[in-house]
Amino acid sequence: MKTDAIRIKNPATLDSLHLAAVEVPEPGPRDVLIRVRASSLNYHDYLVVTGGLRSEDGRIPMSDGAGEVVAVGSAVDEFAVGDHVLGTFFTNWQDGTLLDGSFRPVPGDGCDGFAARHVLMPAYALTRMPTGYDFVQAATLPCAGVTAWRALMVNGRLKAGETVLVQGTGGVSIFALQLAKAAGATVIATSSSDEKLARLKALGADHLINYRTTPEWGATAAALSGKGGVDHVVEVGGVGTLSQSIVATRNGGHIALIGALTGREGPVPTALIMRKQIRLIGLTVGSRAHQLELIRAVEATGILPVIDRSFPLEELADAFRYQETGRHFGKICITI
Repeated sequence: MKTDAIRIKNPATLDSLHLAAVEVPEPGPRDVLIRVRASSLNYHDYLVVTGGLRSEDGRIPMSDGAGEVVAVGSAVDEFAVGDHVLGTFFTNWQDGTLLDGSFRPVPGDGCDGFAARHVLMPAYALTRMPTGYDFVQAATLPCAGVTAWRALMVNGRLKAGETVLVQGTGGVSIFALQLAKAAGATVIATSSSDEKLARLKALGADHLINYRTTPEWGATAAALSGKGGVDHVVEVGGVGTLSQSIVATRNGGHIALIGALTGREGPVPTALIMRKQIRLIGLTVGSRAHQLELIRAVEATGILPVIDRSFPLEELADAFRYQETGRHFGKICITI
């Protein structure tokens, strides 16, 4: 039986993405066959489909995916036909410390991803979906949601009353805002758009900074914290914003470096990191255990993802073109 999938043709560009008919795979003993219902866009996916991260010719992209189980292997006992399931970003990282940080086990990069109507995954690479979530909402969690959770709750050990600085209006930053507010933290949010800042305010942000009109926003954030600096920064920009994040952070504070949108290399004020004794931790998403923790958290708090717009699978390239404009607020999703 054939099913539809989007494939990459190298050299990878958005124009090279094409719809293809592929065989529906048969589950092995420990596999689960999923009828995929939704995916969501991440910057990692964008790098893959535009050639910034090289993948095999013919690779099926997209790391996020949610769907319904249609068949299971003989040795699978955690899932049954009809269950609603969610992929994980690192298919081989169950718990503990990630020993190999390569992208070989990441769907849509080192192996085929979720831009298809049917996908075969090992059972250990899946979790249940949150109760009350639909497929589109669930598909926003494996990359952006888990990254925000690990940044604040796992590595940051966020406590009520602390202050969190989030940057921009992408998926990770908005999840971080929602999780921080649910934990009783104060949130300072930055954006170059007053319109987007107003929407962040509506989501619960306590303080707003337009970084275009306030280029030295690090000092402003530190002053707004009321205690000489923020406790946590969710740093998505990388080299172009890290210096200001260091200025914004209190002595002994924590910066979660989760993105490099402004470049991969550049000067860093290491002396200031030392003087402030800041914990600067780089991280890439999280484990299956982190995802299960997040699922329990969103069920307990009622947090729902902020979804900007959804595109059908056949318009995946257009979804990425929309992502390129930077006009989105929250997650861009794919319905399948």
